[in-house]
Amino acid sequence: MHIVCLDLEGVLVPEIWINVALKTGIEELKITTRDEPNYDKLMTRRLQILQENGITLPMIQKIITTIDPLEGAIKFITWLNKYTQIIIVTDSFKEFAMPLLKKLGNPFAFCHNLKVNDEGIIIDYVLRIKEMKRVTLQKFNEMNYSAIAIGDSYNDIEMLKTAEHGILFRPPVNVEEEYPNFPSLREYEDLKQYIRNIIGF
Repeated sequence: MHIVCLDLEGVLVPEIWINVALKTGIEELKITTRDEPNYDKLMTRRLQILQENGITLPMIQKIITTIDPLEGAIKFITWLNKYTQIIIVTDSFKEFAMPLLKKLGNPFAFCHNLKVNDEGIIIDYVLRIKEMKRVTLQKFNEMNYSAIAIGDSYNDIEMLKTAEHGILFRPPVNVEEEYPNFPSLREYEDLKQYIRNIIGF
């Protein structure tokens, strides 16, 4: 039995933090997992910036409501769901991801969580489990799934390595060049064809 595990940001929806950076004018928030491999370092700095600038979770959520899925993403997910099981495996947070998942038709997703104080300031983040993406694929392997993993950033690489089939989708040049062993695709139609060839339909 096949299962397809997809990253969320960069694969199906635009990068949330880049949109927050554009709306707030804080350039440093444009740094994402496409640029910084150390997720804890990245998130610690992000939260520090938010706290320094008085940016609350409701303010970020308001920005997120203006974000739409990438062009073609909804059709791709709808198509994929006809042929195999899918799950979103993201290092984003439930508090960020839910409105975007709703726009994608509410696929099941593994997310992390945020800690927020009474003033709406994000004070910390809580991982669902350490190395969630890798562990998720490892568990699917143990359950005899033939897993296809699709991601775009440094934090997806262990997931791609652990899957039976790992695919980079629209990665930045630095990630693509560092991991040439993964196929790198840029269009949903090419991704569909690659998956067809694996699953055999």
